[in-house]
Amino acid sequence: MDAVNIKTPQRRDAEAPNDTLTERVIGAAIEVHRVLGPGLLESAYEQCLCHELSLRGIHFTRQITLPIHYKGKEINAAYRLDILVENSLLLELKSIEKVQEIHKAQVLTYLRLTGVETALLINFMVPVLKDGIKRISLRRSAPQRLGVEGFSS
Repeated sequence: MDAVNIKTPQRRDAEAPNDTLTERVIGAAIEVHRVLGPGLLESAYEQCLCHELSLRGIHFTRQITLPIHYKGKEINAAYRLDILVENSLLLELKSIEKVQEIHKAQVLTYLRLTGVETALLINFMVPVLKDGIKRISLRRSAPQRLGVEGFSS
């Protein structure tokens, strides 16, 4: 059974091995928001965040197509991960008035499909970015990937 853990990034979690990476990525996102402010399109924040991650020497892949394998058939359902950082931290970027439960469910689906355990849901449409960041973890009793090939974490 999956256990879901959604929290704001200020809290410390001794079980989270990606805390340092998460903090570095949050720092990069805060810098992008500090320079640009709220109000731009998601795609602009994505490009600027990727540039900031590069400047900080953080490895990432962006706009990863995420197929689903169903009964032996690959289904290209047009799922795309915004950014995967160092094969261990998923970033879902938004630039919307308010994050809804469906956005959190989307991130949980991506975590389940990829086998990645931790994600940051970052909404740049806020006055102070720390209020727009949610850390989402999916912990499994046994590691397992659900229908996605080609990911190594």
